[in-house]
Amino acid sequence: MRGRAALFVAALAVGSCGRPLDPIEPAPVPAAAPAVAEVTPTPAETPIPEPIPADPAPPGPRAGSGTLVRVALASKVRTHTLAAEGAWRLLDARGGVFLRARAGDLWTVQQSGARLRALRGDGTATPWSAGTLTQFPEPNGGLLRHGTRRFRGALRMVATDTGMLVINQLPLEDYLRGVVPLEIGERRADERPAVEAQAIAARSFTVTRLAIARAGNGRSPDFEFLSSVGDQVYGGREAERPLTDAAVLATAGQVILYQGRVATAPFHSACGGSTAAAEEVWRTAGEPHLRRVSDRIPGTDRHYCDIAPRFEWTRTLSGTELDEVVRRYLATVVAVGRAGPGSVRELSVDGRTPSGRVAQLLLRTATATYRVRGNDARQVLRSSGGETLNSPYFSVTTEPGPSGGIARAVIRGNGYGHGVGMCQWGAIGRARVGQDARAILRTYYPGTSIGPIPPGLLTP
Repeated sequence: MRGRAALFVAALAVGSCGRPLDPIEPAPVPAAAPAVAEVTPTPAETPIPEPIPADPAPPGPRAGSGTLVRVALASKVRTHTLAAEGAWRLLDARGGVFLRARAGDLWTVQQSGARLRALRGDGTATPWSAGTLTQFPEPNGGLLRHGTRRFRGALRMVATDTGMLVINQLPLEDYLRGVVPLEIGERRADERPAVEAQAIAARSFTVTRLAIARAGNGRSPDFEFLSSVGDQVYGGREAERPLTDAAVLATAGQVILYQGRVATAPFHSACGGSTAAAEEVWRTAGEPHLRRVSDRIPGTDRHYCDIAPRFEWTRTLSGTELDEVVRRYLATVVAVGRAGPGSVRELSVDGRTPSGRVAQLLLRTATATYRVRGNDARQVLRSSGGETLNSPYFSVTTEPGPSGGIARAVIRGNGYGHGVGMCQWGAIGRARVGQDARAILRTYYPGTSIGPIPPGLLTP
């Protein structure tokens, strides 16, 4: 979601480009299975008396037409079950057809080092294939399955040193159908402009990430996106909804542009009253369209996003809980010695950014003094259950404990998410009073316009 590569990469380092709206919970993402143990064929399995020959027939465009995206659904998978609503075929790394199957047929993909094969319950197996296998639906064959969910496009299994990757390859617009409802939630008809704004912002993020990957700077040669909040939450067919489908269709191909280029377009759940400039939150020089924007409703003391469940919030940590989360998480954002940080003696805000967010958090322990950037403090001041702090827009009060320690820390804050770019609950509030998608996006990304994806950006 961040147009220039430097800003985009900086934003990736801090995590999610957008979080699903409170209180909507995203569709569950398949948990990573235990690291794979290499499967060595046994005499009972090999040799196969009559191995299934590879068919050199080309697969055809069965992953869909148009720009394709690759989404990692699971990693470190030991086995993967091949299933679908209808007929399908399995291709090897060279495009040869290993097998054709009907609806209801179940095959299991196994791994042995850098090789994969498919095995049926009766012992029938394909030859081993180097590297990858790809499952395509036959024409009019319906959707493929991974676990309990269905997916458009194709599913690719990739052998890695730590197990199998399972990747969904599908058209960009179909991908957005599984993203937008999990990012903006199920909305009312009068909130559709906010959904259309979300679709355009999500498409802009997707396009910029694809462009970076195609320039050779992607995170992996096998996929461009995670299916979790590390990128955009993606849930496949089960996530799709009529209103969000309509919004994706109505805005098809449209992205946010700044000076003719696809703009970086981060978004978050609720800004708490004001969005933040990019440089307030991330280690970047910023971009002119990612600056502070007030969410106040003109002529009132209210804000468009004050309808958000976490517009205001409080987190309380006992001294013991504070010491524990600091011990566990402080080293993830600053250098800490081998002995650990020690018990916390002081916790206070050390400066604020122009939007009112924490610039630095001062954390003094029995052994050292640490200064943590405001957005990084979210990773440290977690709940006892491990949930990150809602936003960097907070204040801290402490009560003294015995021996110079802290008995209790009370953290009061506003908003949910990093605070840069579009405020999703603010967009919903603006839609309710009649603002359209373009007006919403012009507000949160000043100086931008809406237009088609620039020719040649995603094509050779």
